[in-house]
Amino acid sequence: MGNVETNLRSGASDELVQVKPDVDSPEPAFCLRMARARFAADDLAGAYAWLVRVADSPGPFVTWASAAGALAKFEAREAPPARRSARVALAGGYTTSQLGSLLRLAALRRRLRLEIYESGFDLYTQEILDPASALYDFAPDYVIIAPHDGSVGFRPLTEASDVERTLDDELRRWRSLWEAVQTNSSARVIQHNLAIRPVTAWGHVGMRVRGTRDEMLHALNARLAEAAGETTLIVDCDRIAAAVGKFRWFDDRYWHLAKQAVALDAIPELARHTAAVLAAAEGLSSKCIALDLDNTLWGGVVAEEGLEGIQLGGSPQGEAYVAFHEYLLALRSRGIILAVASKNNDADAREPFERHPDARLRIEDFAAFHANWDDKPTSLRAISSELGLGLEDIVFVDDNPAERVLVRQVLPEVEVVRMPPDPSGYVRALSDSLLFEMPSLTREDLGRAGHYRARTAAAACARETTSLDDFYASLEMEAHVAPFDELNLPRIAQLVGKTNQFNLTTRRHALSELRALMDDEKSITMYLRLRDQFGDHGLVAVMIAREESDVMDIDTWLMSCRVIGRTVEREMLARLCVLGLERGITRLRGTFIPTTKNGVVEKVFEGFGFTLRSTEVGTTTWEYDIDEQGIINSEFIRPWSEQVSYA
Repeated sequence: MGNVETNLRSGASDELVQVKPDVDSPEPAFCLRMARARFAADDLAGAYAWLVRVADSPGPFVTWASAAGALAKFEAREAPPARRSARVALAGGYTTSQLGSLLRLAALRRRLRLEIYESGFDLYTQEILDPASALYDFAPDYVIIAPHDGSVGFRPLTEASDVERTLDDELRRWRSLWEAVQTNSSARVIQHNLAIRPVTAWGHVGMRVRGTRDEMLHALNARLAEAAGETTLIVDCDRIAAAVGKFRWFDDRYWHLAKQAVALDAIPELARHTAAVLAAAEGLSSKCIALDLDNTLWGGVVAEEGLEGIQLGGSPQGEAYVAFHEYLLALRSRGIILAVASKNNDADAREPFERHPDARLRIEDFAAFHANWDDKPTSLRAISSELGLGLEDIVFVDDNPAERVLVRQVLPEVEVVRMPPDPSGYVRALSDSLLFEMPSLTREDLGRAGHYRARTAAAACARETTSLDDFYASLEMEAHVAPFDELNLPRIAQLVGKTNQFNLTTRRHALSELRALMDDEKSITMYLRLRDQFGDHGLVAVMIAREESDVMDIDTWLMSCRVIGRTVEREMLARLCVLGLERGITRLRGTFIPTTKNGVVEKVFEGFGFTLRSTEVGTTTWEYDIDEQGIINSEFIRPWSEQVSYA
């Protein structure tokens, strides 16, 4: 399946062109030609599928620009398929027209459709500070602030006694822009930090002199990252520029000709990284890596060569596999879930993790372990079901290009990483995919991999229990329920932004809106943390209700998929009943707004005895009378006991 022969007619003439593409890793120009061919054949789905694959590569600019033009042409006929859409204001200190068009292409690769507003050249400060500006008329969901190193007025050398004051003043200027965006809109800020030029008047001594411009720019980048906290997102342009090569990133010809601060050939990579951060903010980052084993996590076939015959440590190639293990462990430590999808005998597949001295990964690091003789799509579906994840949350990693092509064809929702032939390139391939960006790092993120392993253990416990009530009782569940607070607000915002399955209305409230609800006397906000005999699951459920006359209206109700089926929903409704009665309100009202993902909760209100009041275009409204029907009972979840510790 590696090479197929395809006939295409060129756009310029009817000349028949013979091509032999690598269907696993096609060149961007080939993807663009295929997209145009499918568009000419009135296959819009195929056209978009090929077009977005241009964005898998960081260049060349000419192909990306042509693909961005094709995207506009395709959209004029039919909107592209996407999981989310967002309005983005691009506020630049340099010419950003090329970045804007390429960003739309890169975002669509992440299944995010963008509408973009571009501020005038170097007018970002005026537009952000003016509440009546066109930027705010656009009503953006995100404001990207894109300065360049010349946007900062540091002198060539700042007196040592003035360094801290100068840095404080400059940081205060940027924070004032962030605060203005938050005051004048509900948008979230994405700040590009400053790429620092490789050309310096100071040479190597510059690292030793306090107050040089380069040293000040490095310090400012660090302060921007620290000040951003959980509310402002940062795109590390200096790191991207270093990876691209700073002499490729900075080309003064473009600056002098068109005030283009980033060289054209570097813009695709900037667009890819910015799109990855946007996608993360929209909850579109991948959550799980499903891994093949033979020749992916070690060299050789363990069932044929035995434990002693596989390559894992002890040689240059074996060390490359060890490095890949360590990178996967680093991903797991920040919340990425690991799973196995291997064609193998189960006992053979487990042996290296249990007995090989150089294996860094162990069985307990995997939340799901599928080693059998099913095809890979079947195993991936099983992993999705077992972990309660969508297929779109899974990334498939396999050294075999035929398996990768099969998964792409059968399960297009699954992300498939193109792996190089040499295992020394595995770490870079996974890192360069940009599939695992995150808008912020919360305590729940750090524990997510363990939570999903606990979920698997609980599922095994359920299979061994004779009744559902016995199963619930055996979990020994405890919950901490409290109103929203600043400490937990980042995690709450994360859940609101990305939860799809157990989400009754799928209303996406921005961080500023959630903060306002905390102070609204007419609103009830609550979050729930859950733990059981298998561990602490973290903050897993959120509810927002508004007091409307004599009814508590449930505006938002959502829950992490990893605790669906644990009676958490009953616990939250029980708490809402009590809080409503404390306010003298005896009726609850709930709304179900259907989406392609939340069918699992269509019958939730009905199941708790709510009465259907109206139906309109699939949206249903329900009511519950506490006086007549009583407080909803939650019998299997106890209050959180502080003396219990799960180390």
